[in-house]
Amino acid sequence: MLLLTIETTCDETAAAVVNEHLEVLASVVASQDELHQRFHGVVPEIAARAHVERILPVVDETLRRAEVTLKQIDAIAVANTPGLAGSLLVGLCAAKALALATDKPLVVINHLHAHIYACRIASGRDLFPCMGLIVSDGHSSLYRCLSPTDFDYVGGTIDDAAGEAFDKVASMLGLPYPGGPAISRAAANGDAQAYAFPRSFIKDQDRLDFSFSGLKTAVRYQIAGTGKVDFSKLELEEQVVSDVAASFEQAVVDCLVAKAVLACQRHQMQVLCVGGGVAANRRLRAQLQEACEANDIELHIAPFELCTDNAVMGAIAFEKIKANQFAELDVDSAPGLVRQP
Repeated sequence: MLLLTIETTCDETAAAVVNEHLEVLASVVASQDELHQRFHGVVPEIAARAHVERILPVVDETLRRAEVTLKQIDAIAVANTPGLAGSLLVGLCAAKALALATDKPLVVINHLHAHIYACRIASGRDLFPCMGLIVSDGHSSLYRCLSPTDFDYVGGTIDDAAGEAFDKVASMLGLPYPGGPAISRAAANGDAQAYAFPRSFIKDQDRLDFSFSGLKTAVRYQIAGTGKVDFSKLELEEQVVSDVAASFEQAVVDCLVAKAVLACQRHQMQVLCVGGGVAANRRLRAQLQEACEANDIELHIAPFELCTDNAVMGAIAFEKIKANQFAELDVDSAPGLVRQP
């Protein structure tokens, strides 16, 4: 069985062809990083327009690389939640059109659930039940995953997502977009103990929540004070940038690791699966590994190529196909965070 998957939830236009054994025949991702660099973040209207231009060429290239035709595809899957409204609409409309034209069944998936399923794809075996941690530009969420089709939201950010905080702090420090990799590069030469930035809720054993807004504000006050400032004209010594980056990165990692371990303990989960763009952060991966070993938790982190948005993780649609969970052609997108499947 061959599945064509489409991903357009934010600023990556992606498609993949995967078989029922979760073997990837082809995967294509068209990045929009260059389009959004000058704005230091994703501009929804620009993202949507770029998807319109790229979606059909990306699908065509994916089929060409997989050496299959649309007639050989057995089902079409697309992420319809959560994400940017315009971006989601492009992918969903494309998937509907292809499903209608080829008379193939349509499957809609939750983008966040797919990030966790990336660990299942990489491991080659069933990892459920598990605790899922998604850390990306738009989301920092914890899910109790009883099965591939049964996800229960148990906690997450009450304000900024970790990836969003990385982007904003990078902008303040004069570092390029995307902020995550830029912060990590600068942090490599910095002292993570140089600045005592806040770690919200880290000692609160009753909450499985994150908050990065205060951390972001603390960085602002540290480098620019409390008055108005034009960050484009702010001059910081290279070592100061490195030290702030390292201290900020460490604060984010400490919060993510502490709450992930707490969630496993509270819900009696022995397996932790981690996905999303921020999961590519090497400091986070190392500290998660150390914490899980200390607490007898089996850790699975999506490989680097499956951390950022991609269509391969859309293979979670096979689980819905097994459960006979198909979508009608009038299915709509749901831009906001949908906490239940």
